[in-house]
Amino acid sequence: MAENENGQEKTEEPSEKRLREAREKGQVARSRELGSLALTAGSAIVFLVMGGHMLSRLEQMFRHAFTLSRAEIMDPATMFHRLALSFSEGFLALLPFFLAAVVLAVSSTLLVGGWNFSTQALAPQFNRLNPLSGFKRMFSMKSLVELLKTLAKFFLIAAIAIGLFEAMEKDFVGLGLMGLEAGLARAGTLLSWSFLGLSLGLLVVAMIDVPFQMYEYKKGLRMTRQEMIDEYKEVEGKPEVKQKIRQLQRQMAQRRMMEAVPTADVIITNPTHFSVALKYQPNSDAAPMVVAKGADEMAMTIRKIANANHVPLFESPQLARSLFAHVEVGDAIPSGLYVAVAQVLAYVFQMKGASAPPERPDPSVPDEFRAGPDGRPSV
Repeated sequence: MAENENGQEKTEEPSEKRLREAREKGQVARSRELGSLALTAGSAIVFLVMGGHMLSRLEQMFRHAFTLSRAEIMDPATMFHRLALSFSEGFLALLPFFLAAVVLAVSSTLLVGGWNFSTQALAPQFNRLNPLSGFKRMFSMKSLVELLKTLAKFFLIAAIAIGLFEAMEKDFVGLGLMGLEAGLARAGTLLSWSFLGLSLGLLVVAMIDVPFQMYEYKKGLRMTRQEMIDEYKEVEGKPEVKQKIRQLQRQMAQRRMMEAVPTADVIITNPTHFSVALKYQPNSDAAPMVVAKGADEMAMTIRKIANANHVPLFESPQLARSLFAHVEVGDAIPSGLYVAVAQVLAYVFQMKGASAPPERPDPSVPDEFRAGPDGRPSV
């Protein structure tokens, strides 16, 4: 089992953050065997599809290179011209193969690990120059596995190549007895089928190597339980920091709430445990709003601010508990409490303009909106 520097076992799968950081450093899963398979099989397909065109260009190159008059042989300038012409014709003949090789080499890397460009991977890593680290890598288990894999691939490909040569021995020997055009065409066909045969062996190797490389990549990025906890704290924030943030948020919310108390129309109390501040603007509000509420010490603070700003208090224990339990600050009261709150607001508005105190209402609360003495909805 893999362990980190502290001796803890890396038993946890890598997190998304760990995988993302690895990609930023240029660490992605790669399979060289898949690239070898793509190049070999692609070469065979290119030869089968465009072999005729390529061999025709090669034939022209051979004819121009070896068809010389005595005067041309004795002229150095002509020889250099023929050599340059042979190079250009040979390059054009093999251009489809070169282009296919580049496309296959790039696309095969995208199949495992995907596209990834990292500037961090381009930075010099001087720790790789340490001889001790180099010896550790040379004699590590991973190096042993790579050596065994290379030997197995060598013997497999060698066995397939020997089998193909034995099967097509007469065809290869017969190439010397054929004309140039026919010999080149036959050689192209033999090479194509040879590449396809070798591709079958590489296919077996790639089918084993790709899952192995994916497993090794994930295994190398595994994390310990402590690393998981540390990363969670880093991403989500340390508990003490989050607690401080929540405390500051509550303080800001309470400050805003207290600033809204002087604008309220009435404070409904319980009379000591709960206080709920209501505000109603008929021209803009569909229903009265709760602009502040609190219990115990907060309730006392709301009442003090209300008294200092001449906001009327109305004592109604059950209505105060119901509003505290069922309505959040900033929300409108539910329709089930319209009648009770309307009685209170009408009484408050009448007090402001009446010469004699109006009759004090006794608002009733529907059973579904009742709350217990602790301010929780009644079950």
